[in-house]
Amino acid sequence: MSAPGEGEGRPPWEARGWPARPRLRRARRGYYAPLHRGAPTTTRQAEVLNTAVVAAPTDAEGVAIGRDCLSNAVVAHDPFTAYAKGLVSSPNVLVLGDIGAGKSSLLKTVYVLRPLTLAGRRSVIFDKKDRGGEGEYCALVERYGAAPMRFSLEPGGTVLNLLDPIITGGTGAKNQAHLLQVAAELAQGGAPLDPWEREALRSAYRLAMRAAEADERIPVLPDVLSQAGHAAEDPAYADLTPGALERLHEAGLGVRFLLDGLLEEYSGIFDGPTSPWVSLGEKLTSFDVSQLPEDGPAVPTVMAIANMWLLGTLRRERGRFTNLIAEEGWHLVGGPNAQLMRANTKLARGLGLALVVAIHKIADIPVDSPALTVLQEAQTVHCYRQSRADDIDRVVHDFGFEPGLAATLPALGDGFHLFKRGRDPEVMVEHIRSAFETGLTNTDEAMTRGGRR
Repeated sequence: MSAPGEGEGRPPWEARGWPARPRLRRARRGYYAPLHRGAPTTTRQAEVLNTAVVAAPTDAEGVAIGRDCLSNAVVAHDPFTAYAKGLVSSPNVLVLGDIGAGKSSLLKTVYVLRPLTLAGRRSVIFDKKDRGGEGEYCALVERYGAAPMRFSLEPGGTVLNLLDPIITGGTGAKNQAHLLQVAAELAQGGAPLDPWEREALRSAYRLAMRAAEADERIPVLPDVLSQAGHAAEDPAYADLTPGALERLHEAGLGVRFLLDGLLEEYSGIFDGPTSPWVSLGEKLTSFDVSQLPEDGPAVPTVMAIANMWLLGTLRRERGRFTNLIAEEGWHLVGGPNAQLMRANTKLARGLGLALVVAIHKIADIPVDSPALTVLQEAQTVHCYRQSRADDIDRVVHDFGFEPGLAATLPALGDGFHLFKRGRDPEVMVEHIRSAFETGLTNTDEAMTRGGRR
């Protein structure tokens, strides 16, 4: 009995694919399926036949960073979105890498420009790099309708009052007293004050605040200096011996000489009321310290005061998420500033503040430094090319990178970096900029015509 498909009047194509036939002539003409039948299988066994599919390393919630070099998928991240979803335990961000590898372009696009397109977002920048006599962000800030806050040794620059009431911001005198101590330690090259000097400074602060309150005015730093060395007039020391009072008096004079030198050398920056144009009213704001001396206490002192002023302002004006960008972050997280930053890190989370810090050489930070503790709290790390072996070792060890990536770090091209978020594995990302962003963010016209990444 013949099988279906062989009978008269049946179209030949209906026979194709039916059970195999031994008639080779018809088989060669395509009428029959292969002679050997396939073995039964399941979708589980057939998984190997599927082409490999690499999942996207991040979801679509966040700001686009660039392209995943393995899957070509978009890599996106936003500190506040990731924190809200439990992907990170801290909104702070650390950007590492050699000079010229692409850190600045990433900061300008991913943490400054692109977040500004979102509602309720703000970017604040410590602008350290000089570009034609002003900070490199100044033109960008002006493009968004704001005026950079320029600090200069020339008349007419911005003034920050260390004793501005905004700095207390509901925390009482603690922040201002700590800030005074940081300013004094920066004035003596970062060396810490001894216990007598710290107590003498607190006494001068209390006396200055009391006098200003009696005069119904806002105190300024020179008021503290005028009270330094007058511990005998502080009722808190009524029970001290004459010898102890004398020692406290001498310690106060020492602190006064330190701060006198700071005000004399950097006149017009710390010695008066805060300039009226210092404000966070715009979406993009910058503290331009590019014209201050590279060495000395001016830059770190301005950054310390500005950071505390920012925190105080956020306590009063809640409702916006703020990225605080420090491209040369050592001034903010190093030296005496490190303790101040560490004390305010948890507070900043509640205020919607993400600290975004760029560091060139992580190995230059001692392993026992408070600065390293601040940096290690960052749950988002962008690591660009690292050419020094000690930096590579520290990146792998301090931030939990896969050890096998140590050979990859020195070979990364400009614009490529390893992105690590929380406990997720590292992803190699190519940072992508639009032509518009490239025109806004290139800052090396004096060195290259086409710019770099």
